[in-house]
Amino acid sequence: MNAIASASSAVSASELSIHLGHGADRFEAVQKVHFTIRPAEFICILGPSGCGKSTLLGALAGHLKPSHGQLLVNGHPVGGPGPDRGMVFQQHTLFPWRDVIDNVAFGLKMRGVQKLERRNQAKEILQLVGLEGFEKRWPSQLSGGMQQRVEIARVLVNRPSLLLMDEPFGALDAQCRMEMQQLLLSIWARIRTTVVFVTHDIDEAIFMADRILVMSPRPGRIIEDLRVNFPRPRHTEIVTSPDFMHLKRHCLELLRHEPGRALPRLSPLGLPAEQELQAVI
Repeated sequence: MNAIASASSAVSASELSIHLGHGADRFEAVQKVHFTIRPAEFICILGPSGCGKSTLLGALAGHLKPSHGQLLVNGHPVGGPGPDRGMVFQQHTLFPWRDVIDNVAFGLKMRGVQKLERRNQAKEILQLVGLEGFEKRWPSQLSGGMQQRVEIARVLVNRPSLLLMDEPFGALDAQCRMEMQQLLLSIWARIRTTVVFVTHDIDEAIFMADRILVMSPRPGRIIEDLRVNFPRPRHTEIVTSPDFMHLKRHCLELLRHEPGRALPRLSPLGLPAEQELQAVI
């Protein structure tokens, strides 16, 4: 089977709440969240530190159990981790004693795939992430960006229908981060799996997403489901465009929102309402 071929998942949450801790230390991390994600969408979850973004991702991965409500992937409740969901973290989890190709092929080995086939699939994925020729390098011989490419390849080789990414580029410098964003978008354009990408970086969310789920401070609630209408493929030039800056200012307003105050809203033109009025005048 082609190692690049993939399926995509539909995801939905209804009245979803998640508590963490025990006894007197127990607290509500995510509160009554609702959302739907269509197959092959690229969704960013944006919010301040500690708002429950990673907690929500952990529930999707099956590592955390909801306290209330329902969380479905392809119409089935999430009951635990599964091969249909792949997780990429901010810090890589590569085995330092395995070379690049054996790191990427490890999941296939655990599934009983024969050595020749798993190495062929691993090579195909490494080519996809731009690491052809690095198969025999050790993780310690790679830059941070290259390590994250291997990490992404190790997840993608299992063909997950839902790719979960927890600030995967947060530890990279600005230039490398932009390169990795463009690489991920080019990969996603080919495999069309569903992506849920956690970030606290507004520029990153707008540049990458079809939609942005903006979360409030803890307990995390989704305060806006923001559609991003920039055409694809996207290029770095859009980050300095007026429309990009309008969306960025709107997201900043949402993240600065104080409880009890009315939320800022976007007009049908995709501008904050007061800016649309000025444009019409």
